[in-house]
Formats: sequence, C-alpha cells, structure tokens
Amino acid sequence: MRLMKKSRVAFGVLLGIGLLSACKTEEQSSAQDRPNIIFIMSDDHAYQAISAYSDHLIETPNIDRIAEMGMLFTQASVTNSICAPSRATILTGKHSHLNGKIDNHFPFDTTNVTFPQLFQEAGYQTAMFGKLHFGNNPKGFDQFKILPGQGSYYNPDFITKNEGRIQVEGYVTDIVTDMTLDWLEKERNPEDPFLLMYLHKSPHRPWLMAERHMEEFTKRTFPEPATLFDDYSGRTSPAAEAEMNILDHMGWSGDNKLKPEVLKQLGIADVGGYDTIRFINQIKRFTPSQAKNFKKYYDPISADFIEKYPKMTDEELMRWKYQRYMQDYLGTIKAVDENVGRLLDYLEANDLMENTIIVYTSDQGFYLGEHGWYDKRFVYDESFKTPLLVAWPGKVKPGTRSDALVQNLDFAQTFLEAAGIPASDEMQGESMIPLLTGNEDQWTRDAVYYHYYEYPAEHMVNRHYAIVTQDYKLIHYYFVEDEWELIDRKNDPMELKNVYNDPAYAEIKADLHQRLDGLREKYKDSNELSQGYINQLLEDAEAGKVWGINKERAEAIKQRRKEIESR
Repeated sequence: MRLMKKSRVAFGVLLGIGLLSACKTEEQSSAQDRPNIIFIMSDDHAYQAISAYSDHLIETPNIDRIAEMGMLFTQASVTNSICAPSRATILTGKHSHLNGKIDNHFPFDTTNVTFPQLFQEAGYQTAMFGKLHFGNNPKGFDQFKILPGQGSYYNPDFITKNEGRIQVEGYVTDIVTDMTLDWLEKERNPEDPFLLMYLHKSPHRPWLMAERHMEEFTKRTFPEPATLFDDYSGRTSPAAEAEMNILDHMGWSGDNKLKPEVLKQLGIADVGGYDTIRFINQIKRFTPSQAKNFKKYYDPISADFIEKYPKMTDEELMRWKYQRYMQDYLGTIKAVDENVGRLLDYLEANDLMENTIIVYTSDQGFYLGEHGWYDKRFVYDESFKTPLLVAWPGKVKPGTRSDALVQNLDFAQTFLEAAGIPASDEMQGESMIPLLTGNEDQWTRDAVYYHYYEYPAEHMVNRHYAIVTQDYKLIHYYFVEDEWELIDRKNDPMELKNVYNDPAYAEIKADLHQRLDGLREKYKDSNELSQGYINQLLEDAEAGKVWGINKERAEAIKQRRKEIESR
C-alpha cells in the first residue's frame, strides 16, 4: 500500500515536470516565433532618390532589395515634415500636438510611453544606433550609441549607454553600420527576438559624401525637375514667402562647398550670416588625409566657379547650384545604399532573414529642386510623402505595391501587433498588418491629417494643417496669414494651382472642410492648442531662444499679425 502511494506521488511529480517542461517549450517556441524587427531610417531621404520609386537620379540596388523582398508604399506620408517631430511621432504613435515635440524648438515630453519601451518590457532585446536627434538617453533600449543632435559626417561624436561620449574616426554612415553589425554579431542573444533601430544621418544637410564617392559624384550631371524655376504664382502667399529657394537661400560655402575666400574674392554675401561658419565647422573635423582628399575634388570646383561667375546670369547660377546640390546630396545616398547592402548581406549569411521584418524609410521627404526648393516642411508631396519599403519573408508577398494612405503615425502599432504586444491606448495610428498580409479590405482609412508648426523660424514656412485624400489636399495656413488652399492631386500632380475659389470645386471643398473638422476632433487637435504654441514661441524668440529668429523679427511678425487681424 505504501509502495503504491509512493508510486502515485512519483508519477504525479513526473507528470508535473512533464507539463511544466511542455509549457516552457511552448513559451520558448512562442518567443522564437515573434519576429525580429529592423527599422532602417535615413534623414531627409526623398523618395525621388530611391530607384525602386524612380531611377532618373540614382540607382539604389540595395535599398531596392527590400522592395523586391516585400512591399513598396506609394502614398506613405508623415504627420509633420520636420526631423525631430517626425521621430517623436514614430516613437510614440501620437501626433505632434500630443507628444509635445511640435518642432525642433519645443522639447519632447519625456513622460510619453514609446513603443521600444513596450518591446523591452515584453522581453525583446532593443538597440539603437545612429541619429535620434533629440534627447541623450533614449527610453526602452538595452544598448544605444547615438549622434548628439544633428551629428557630424566625419569623425563623429557619439553618446553611448555604457562608454560615455566617444569620438570615432571615419565616415558616419560606415560607422553606424559597423556598430549595428557589431551588436548583431557580439551582443545579441540568439535565443530572444530583437528590435533594432538603425538610423542614418545621411542625406541631411550639409551633404558631405564619403571620400570614395567624391571623384564620381562631383563630375556627374543630373536632370532638372520641371518646376525648378517655379514663380509661386497661382497659390497662396506662404509658397512665395518660404526661404528655401536654391538660388536665394542655399549656402554657397556651407552647402555648395565653395571656399569662404572665394566668396570674399567675388563679393558674394554670406547667406543667412552662418554660411561660411557651416563650411569651417565641417572642414575642421577632417583628419589631414581627409582634408587632402576633399581639396583634391572640391578646389577645382571653386577655381572653375571663379572663372565663370562674372558672366553668369541668375538662371545659370540656379542651374549651377542645383547641380552642386544634387552631386553632394546623392553622393551621401550612395554610402547609405552600400551600407544597407552590408546589413542585408549579414542577415542572409547568418540566417536572420526568415523571421525578420525589415523596414526602410525616411523621417520625411525632401525637395530636390521641385518648386526651386531644397528642405521640406510643406504638405506638398515631395516633403509630405516619404519612402516606405517593408519586407517580411513568409508574410509579405515579394514585389508588391500599396497605394494606401499610411503614415509614420502607424509604425508603432504595426510593430506591436506583429510582435503580439498590446499597444498603448493613447496611440493614434493604425496597424498596417492587414495591408502587409494581403487583407487590404480590412484597411478603412481614406484620409490623413497633417500639421506643421515651425514658424517663424529658419526657412519661414508658415504654419498649416491639412487633410489629404487620394484625390485632394485641403490646406489651412493660419499664421501669420489666414489662407486656404485646395489642390487637385490627380489633375495637378505638380501642385501648381490653388482651386479653392473655383466654383467647380464648391461641393468638394465643402466635403473636405467637414472631413477636416472631423479629423481634428478625432486626433484631439484644436485652435486653442495651436495658439498656445504660437504664444510660447514668440515669447522665446523675443528672448533670443529661437534659432534663426531674433527679437526684431519676432516683433515684426507680431505686428504684421495685428495688422491682418484689424482688416
């Protein structure tokens, strides 16, 4: 009897161990089934400069590999086309007016919950390398090495989690990739899934390409956009007021790389008062070898310009500056593409492709001479739209395209759903999983909301919010001027004509106004919030705390606003 009792106890223990073992195996299997996520983001990378979208400017075979493996989005966009606010939206899944980072001046609200925090809490390994742009201690990361602020192209500094502040010799795009591959090879635990954010500085201004690309790109000639000489007629006043015209506002020295002494010799004024300073700050970071290489390819450009300048018309100068801009901008992208290839090659060689979501995007779009502009900010397509390519072997059909209206607002919830992690109730995006997995009928969004805030400030693009559908854009510029703009996207793809007051669009306009009001209510935006941000910015500008806007200019803008309101 005692023997039978012992046998039952032994059997129970063995059964319990077996059940526990089965549960553990099931949990391990479930953990291993959760996908890895690699989020690749460049800074200011225009979709026009990715050959999967168009090969008229540059070939990007490695970035294109992601599109070949998965899905390319043709209508991906941002909620606010400027660097730090876009990144804040990506991390929080919330519009700028709720996460606090409305522009590059106002601080990020650090009480926000970011999606990497949720991944870390759920047992993911998390790492970030490259450009965050704001904050020195990103939340939710087991490892990070990030550039301070905008960072530097050559011999950059990094803020690190474990080593303090360090400087690394070399070219920033190569270095960020080295750090990323080093983490994958040496620090990553193969037993657990990971979230990796691989963030490039390129092709952000001042567009310094790697030494190995200088010979090729300083000699190339690129096609001009049809609207390079746009005169901004037919639209609202903010287009003409903006200070981002290539001829008038792009720096001769800091941007186009003419030596400061050349400007003095030719009597060319320093653009914005900081043009030559930008150039000097770049050059002083070079090692002697890097400086020698730079001079080899850029001194002849200065010499040639000295000879031609006295006889050049404004039209010829515009064309010259455009070519210089494209040579340097696209030269930086060449290194990005090469390094994306290094990462993809590593994933393939180490059997990491099968259960890994790979995303390539930019923090917003960029003007490559369209409307005569560089930079971003407007809700016009070149800055509003952003490249988005997503691969997920076994889940996303290779070589597919989507025209759905997705935004950077949606990344957080997409990644969380893919990993089986509950999203925060405060997040405002929509998971793109239905689109990625061939269930487009479950995607219901037919319009997106946009709001840009940084005015008055560098580039002077007026504050505006908008609703964007597949066919139209309704835009409200509300400070300093109060103007409306309606763009017919299908019949006016270059966005050259405001049809807001055209009687033929009366019904469409009324419908868009109603839908815009609905989106503002849905996303909890309001005139009161906007005015509060305006008041604080002008107060800071008068105190000398806003880059590019002095006390006198802030006061002049306030006076202009008063005059408009009194009409």
